[in-house]
Amino acid sequence: MKTRHFGRDAKGREAVLITLENSGGMKVTLTNFGARLVGIECRDRRGALKDVCLGFDSLEEYETRGGYLGATIGRWSNRIGGASFELAGKTYPLYANDGRNALHGGKEGFDKKFWDYEQIGDNGVRFRYVSPDMEEGFPGELDTRVTFTLGEGGELDIRYQAVGTKDTVINLTNHAYFNLAGEGTVHDHLLQVNAARVLAATPDLIPTGDFLDVAGTPYDLRAPRRIGDCLTMRGANRMFDDAKGFDIDYALEGHGLREAAVLSDPASGRRMRVRTDQPGLQVYSGQGLSGKGKNGAELSPYAGIALETQHHPDSVHLPGLPTTVLLAGKEFDSRTVYVFDAV
Repeated sequence: MKTRHFGRDAKGREAVLITLENSGGMKVTLTNFGARLVGIECRDRRGALKDVCLGFDSLEEYETRGGYLGATIGRWSNRIGGASFELAGKTYPLYANDGRNALHGGKEGFDKKFWDYEQIGDNGVRFRYVSPDMEEGFPGELDTRVTFTLGEGGELDIRYQAVGTKDTVINLTNHAYFNLAGEGTVHDHLLQVNAARVLAATPDLIPTGDFLDVAGTPYDLRAPRRIGDCLTMRGANRMFDDAKGFDIDYALEGHGLREAAVLSDPASGRRMRVRTDQPGLQVYSGQGLSGKGKNGAELSPYAGIALETQHHPDSVHLPGLPTTVLLAGKEFDSRTVYVFDAV
């Protein structure tokens, strides 16, 4: 593990860049600001390295620009409708930062925090943040640890662990955007998601509680499909048209750590397989991206795609979905593994 200075905020807190590297030359760069992925350099079929994770060049850009690029999201990833939830008969109001809804932890979620960090094993780093009781409206102090480990086979293993002092709700994810070509857009990427249903949503992306069969819609990714072909499929689904692409929660099949999705770039041969123990996968095709990224790269719409493993959005209001309640003193423990190779 190598570290170097990345800047200081207005309060004098230091951000560092942390680099993990395996024997094959694959590099993963992270920062303690937001327990965040900054870069992932991996090889194509010819052995050439490129950075396939979107990001910025400076701490200031991560502090001031939107998009949550590469960040750990909490306490609650995705949306909570009406910016409130009820637990054990008590209502907890939250900060509404997405219309009338709460998004990605509120006004200042985990993506804006400076995390403690330590090296774990030969090629891992563990970030830790203790969220105070009632921070952003959530009950109980929450001791959260996120561990990133880079394996010799191209596995980037992310383990989320948390323990609270009061009963609370929790939903953690990482918000990396991937472009396996390392440039341009993801239109020519192929994407497969192992799910036959998505969670239907209102125009402000709050689930209705109903599931939609993907057959005959742009959401049908049960076999690999070119993302650009899906994006041009208009008129077949209102949600897709309103979002101008993917911004949808897939109900993943199976349980435990299993393969949820495969993203590939046929031109370079780079491939990323997504394994998770979570019930949902939010696929967002990056239509809201804009401006400049690392090394002056254009963050134009569809420059990257986010594959966020998580519990279903707004499941605090939908009792038929897997629970997100974390009882006091019990441990939340979840894994997501991104496996990179070239074919």
